[in-house]
Amino acid sequence: MDRLRQISQQLNPLKEWPDFKAGDTVKVSYKIKEGSKERTQVFQGTVIQRKGEGPTETFTVRKMASGVGVERVFPLGSPFLEAVEIMKAGKVRRARIYYLRGLTGKSARIKEKRSFRAAK
Repeated sequence: MDRLRQISQQLNPLKEWPDFKAGDTVKVSYKIKEGSKERTQVFQGTVIQRKGEGPTETFTVRKMASGVGVERVFPLGSPFLEAVEIMKAGKVRRARIYYLRGLTGKSARIKEKRSFRAAK
């Protein structure tokens, strides 16, 4: 199995992405091909989960659009994934926060992680 991973990493070298996890609010730039044209679509929302490892790792982002929940799964090894920018670091206790699907409004908010600053 390790040999298979080595070969897949040689064929598809992974880009370096920022360290994000479930609960973080991210902005994902994804390249979309429509015929002969290409455009970049930005999808901003909360990371619900990260799944898998290596070139097959995926993450799911959820946002509310006109009162309807929209979820999108992005593969980290995809050549169409252009950028992942962390907007806010969330503070959650679970790795998969599916309970957000049943919440709306203020109850669906996630607390922001406080950054540690060294005292001067």
